[in-house]
Amino acid sequence: MNGNELESEEPEKSGNVLDDDSNHDDQIVEPKLGMMFESADELFEFYNNYAYRKGFSIKKRTCKKKNGVLVHVSYTCSKEGKNITASNTLLNLPPTQRTGCKAKISSRLCADDKWMISIISLQHNHLNSPSKARHLRGHKRIITTTKKIVLLNDKAGIRMCKTYGALAVEGGGYENLPYDEKTLRNMIAREKILELGEGDATALLDHFTNMQNKDPNFFYRLDIYGEGRLKNVFWDDNRCREAYKKFGEVVTFDTTYLTNKYDMPFAPFVGVNHHGQSILLGCGLLSNEEKETFAWLFKAWLDCMNGIAPGGIITDQSGAMKIAIELVFKDTKHRWCLWHIMKKIPENLRRHDNYVRIKSRMKKAIYDSQCPVEFEERWSEMLEKYESLKQNKWLRKLYREKDRWVPCFVKTTFWAGMSTTQRSESMNAFFDGYVH
Repeated sequence: MNGNELESEEPEKSGNVLDDDSNHDDQIVEPKLGMMFESADELFEFYNNYAYRKGFSIKKRTCKKKNGVLVHVSYTCSKEGKNITASNTLLNLPPTQRTGCKAKISSRLCADDKWMISIISLQHNHLNSPSKARHLRGHKRIITTTKKIVLLNDKAGIRMCKTYGALAVEGGGYENLPYDEKTLRNMIAREKILELGEGDATALLDHFTNMQNKDPNFFYRLDIYGEGRLKNVFWDDNRCREAYKKFGEVVTFDTTYLTNKYDMPFAPFVGVNHHGQSILLGCGLLSNEEKETFAWLFKAWLDCMNGIAPGGIITDQSGAMKIAIELVFKDTKHRWCLWHIMKKIPENLRRHDNYVRIKSRMKKAIYDSQCPVEFEERWSEMLEKYESLKQNKWLRKLYREKDRWVPCFVKTTFWAGMSTTQRSESMNAFFDGYVH
């Protein structure tokens, strides 16, 4: 691959949200050598729809540019390549098992500015499941009807958790929905126009400038794009910055609170002092809860704190937060909020016949295990006793990330007596009525 050729492991963004009018034709049109398309995007949509009907997902593998113009592109099955993992246990497999699948199509730009399929391989070395295609990352879709319901409920002031619960009831359970609550939140963020009112951007900037004139150590950063569109905001005063120098070993970070006017997640950094009291270490307003947004906020906070990252940070199970933390706070120990995890036990395990006994065994393994070996033994005994749990995706994910939340795995790090994000949530309640 030369310098102009790029590789990407991420699925094409345009394939993440499909309209409900697609993929209803019973006849599956297969890709063939020599097929022509008006654009590379049209080619992707064709192959992505084909993949959906066949029960697999795709990703962009390579693209090549010449004089700044895209001239070649390849799409492969998402199971292309090999997994890199040190574990060989069945309980610790990655969520998307790669199999070295060779299925792919390649296309090149022709003289008439059309795209022609030049290389093709339709054979997979794994089983495909069309009935489960909606759960694959590349095919997560929010149909138009659902999108309208979510947006109308949001406009009416109905909380997202209520809307998500109603959709789950209508769909026959959370496991049947091809999206999660955070996907809906991000969809709303993208649909809304975060236009500042007349003079709001200037007023906010003037306020921060005035604060900085009074206190030279006041720090702020605004992320404004387009014509007056507010994307992200971060601010911190001298008192918070000085407190961080003494009590910045551990912070909690939570975004469950939403302001009323712009519906932007309020994101406080909270610590604890030597009296066990909550202390504010920084504030942010975010346009959405995606990894790029979290990375921007964490970088702004790190710049504010002179590049000194916390020793530990406690958050919920957000995958976007996890990626951003690994990117910005590279040496920080990341712990998941234990309360949030235990709260999800009924939602994920209540359907099992022995739910009460399973819940009891799980709590015993989590709370009573004094060392990792003891936890492993109790967890394995639970899975052996109730074999159906071995196929539970939620439990498998928790086990893979056990070093982020099981007390006996995280106790080697100083956490200032905290295991949840409760301090951040109580700080949210304190700011209710002030942040507007």
